[in-house]
Amino acid sequence: MSNLSDFEITKRWPAQYPNRIQLYSRPTPNGAKISIALEELNLPYEYHLIDFGAQDQMTPEFLSLNPNNKLPAIIDPDGPGHRPMPLWESGAILLYLADKTGKLISADRAMRWQTIQWLLFQVGGIGPMFGQLGFFHKFAGKEIEDPRPRERYVEEAKRLLNVLEKRLQDRPWIMGEDYSIADINIGAWMRALLGFYEAGELVQIEKCPNVIDFHDRFIARPAVVRGVEMPQ
Repeated sequence: MSNLSDFEITKRWPAQYPNRIQLYSRPTPNGAKISIALEELNLPYEYHLIDFGAQDQMTPEFLSLNPNNKLPAIIDPDGPGHRPMPLWESGAILLYLADKTGKLISADRAMRWQTIQWLLFQVGGIGPMFGQLGFFHKFAGKEIEDPRPRERYVEEAKRLLNVLEKRLQDRPWIMGEDYSIADINIGAWMRALLGFYEAGELVQIEKCPNVIDFHDRFIARPAVVRGVEMPQ
């Protein structure tokens, strides 16, 4: 196993526990996905808080791990072949952790690919659309007088919620009875939409009772409660 000090990022954020997965993140929706997954999988990890105010994500050390300057990113000291595995992009990290443990994704090939399908539904749709809605509803975008950008993202968020509403008919989780990385991926963003962005009324969430029930089941899971409270 290589020394984690070989990675430039550890010069700025030294590993106190170099045998644990190193998580570079903060409690954004995408960041929370990974701490939740690590808690669900009971994998030891060390949390390194990335401070947006200090522009940590733009430092050479962080960019050496993730050239896209986004969160989260990890280094697994015990990756494939017992070599360190650096990785970024939350969807890719979730797939990697599921593969590493054999959990949170079905071994059945058809179910596996369907899980990946719903994972990418979040990556390509829910994440970008909910994030833009949050910007135009709660943050700097709300000062823009032209109503069309916000209306565009409100309508697209409603459309995506309707897709979820139909999927969750008569099933507790995205893939049925089995909780998976697809639920973590989508649940973290549902939590942001209804909580942090305070956009439930805006998107008429009351018209999606299955989605509301899914959200409530998700945020009640002990691993989710622990994961969203990181870093402690």
